[in-house]
Amino acid sequence: MPKNCSSQSLEDDVLKLARSVAEAGKQIGLPFNAVSADISSPLPMCDTAGRPFAETIFRWIDPSFEYWKDRMFALRSTLVHATRTCAEPFYYSRGKVMSWRRNEALIAATKPEQYAAANIGAAIISPVHLPGGSIGAVVWASDEKIDLSDTFAANAANLHALALRFVATYHDARDLGPQGPAVYLTRREIQCLKWAAAGKTDAEIATIMHISVPTVRFHITNSATKLGVAGKARAIQRASTLGYIGHE
Repeated sequence: MPKNCSSQSLEDDVLKLARSVAEAGKQIGLPFNAVSADISSPLPMCDTAGRPFAETIFRWIDPSFEYWKDRMFALRSTLVHATRTCAEPFYYSRGKVMSWRRNEALIAATKPEQYAAANIGAAIISPVHLPGGSIGAVVWASDEKIDLSDTFAANAANLHALALRFVATYHDARDLGPQGPAVYLTRREIQCLKWAAAGKTDAEIATIMHISVPTVRFHITNSATKLGVAGKARAIQRASTLGYIGHE
């Protein structure tokens, strides 16, 4: 149960946002919802009593398909996999998956036949990429094969904002997000991690940056300590999720 007034307020916000998610779908002809706070976790989004929102607030096209109880669903579902490749809302309509722009990664990750097999006639999907690398998702769906192009154009931005608020507030209420103060890496630490991410050895990084090998190791070790992880590989992964290492 909530520990204080602040956490109680967050829980109240979570419930209000969950109801808003359901209502938003009904207003645009997409009355069925599937939600996840973290697609890497088999745990469903629940209220403080432990009841899944999928059983109390949301409903799905096939009542017998309890996806939130299927621990392998995230590994099999093309819909879930698509949220890993796309950080913007997208939609499934008339056998195709589209977004605001052509997204080759999204197209490649999608198997339209799986939507049909799940009796999804049309759907708008909003991935929620949060700091620390967590990915949540909110789905608004219909069992009817309808053209969603105009509906998506008119509502995607607001739905995406609602999905972000819902999932982020849930993370805050359950302390699921990154803990502790913000991490600040120095320019040298970032440079060392970037070269390490590119596959360079400590000796090669030292030559490139005109510093000694022990200094390279010092910067990498120091960055790992700041990031709260152990080892070079974890430091690279963590720094990447925080936006310190791009794809150059």
